[in-house]
Amino acid sequence: MTPNPRQRRSRNIFASNMAANGVVCSSKKKIQNGKLILKEVNGKQNVFSEQAKNAQLLETKSSNGRPPKKPDRSKESFEEVPLYTAVMTYLGFYLLMFLGYINQLFFTPKVAMERNRDGYVPLFDRFESFYLRYVYRRVRDCWNQPICGVPGAEVILKDRITKDYGWTFEYTGTYTKCLNLGSYNYLGFAEATGPCAEAAAEAIKTYGCAMCSPVQELGTHPLVLELERTTARFVGTEDAIVFGMGFATNALNLPSLVSPGCLVLSDEKNHASLILGLRLSGATIKVFRHNNVSSLEKLLREAVVYGQPRTRRPWKKILIVVEGVYSMEGSVVRLPDIIRLKKKYKAYLYLDEAHSIGAMGENGRGVLDYHGCDPKDVDILMGTFTKSFASAGGYIAGSKVC
Repeated sequence: MTPNPRQRRSRNIFASNMAANGVVCSSKKKIQNGKLILKEVNGKQNVFSEQAKNAQLLETKSSNGRPPKKPDRSKESFEEVPLYTAVMTYLGFYLLMFLGYINQLFFTPKVAMERNRDGYVPLFDRFESFYLRYVYRRVRDCWNQPICGVPGAEVILKDRITKDYGWTFEYTGTYTKCLNLGSYNYLGFAEATGPCAEAAAEAIKTYGCAMCSPVQELGTHPLVLELERTTARFVGTEDAIVFGMGFATNALNLPSLVSPGCLVLSDEKNHASLILGLRLSGATIKVFRHNNVSSLEKLLREAVVYGQPRTRRPWKKILIVVEGVYSMEGSVVRLPDIIRLKKKYKAYLYLDEAHSIGAMGENGRGVLDYHGCDPKDVDILMGTFTKSFASAGGYIAGSKVC
């Protein structure tokens, strides 16, 4: 087998660099207090830390004499959908919609209709009601399938059939084992048996369930306070507060951060919980194109120059709301660029790390760790315990004084 010349060259370069510094590589080496000691030609000792040694090994030059380029994480790439696939998908949906309108026109709907609802807000708008009954119903078995057990690396589906195009289903009594590629159980902590399940059962047996009440009424639990301190320490902030529901962490806390007279710049692909919380706040909301820094900067510049509509007074507060990893697209936020704009235009930044905390970065600390950013550069860090940590609830972390 012919040896790889590039690997041999890298080793030779490292050896020549050591020799140039008067150090001879020897099989006899000694480690003291985490330091690597190599013998020198004149008998003196030359001390390198393991980290420095590893860094020098990584910085070996490539065949063209230049150090290898680091990946640019500020840019993201997507695999483009083939034109044929896109056209056939759209045609399939348009055909289902066409047949649905024909069905609705000539046949009586099989579902209950709203009656005597004068003065009430409709439960569904007209298109949503039509789509659920005549389009999604026919294809819902592609997404809506009952499972058995916890969502681990493998998942067991209960097989079923339909004889009336999705109106009703019959179980066949058989099961299908499948690979699970769509679970939020990123680290595999959600399990029926094992250390996580046993620890949870033991904690419930020892401490009981939660207070099931707001803190102002029945107080809190020492374990909750410990969880808040642990969360703050893990994400690198001064303090944190935890909540019992991830969706409510966004929806019910954003109104306390912004109010009428404030401006919110929201990514167009933000989660429904963020959108609901911003609507409840009463603040002015402007949407910028997904992960588009130029679109965001344009809105920031206009907000600073023109201020509030009609009065032209400065905004009380400008808040940028983004996600770390967007749940539907899977795209990663361009955090360094957004932090740069936030500092440039004196805005605040709210970062939702529900899908990135625990699963991104060298230490699992989310997109801040992934991009190498300072947690102090983000004013509000939000995350959930339902994804990577296989639990429930969410948290908000940041400094004690904004």
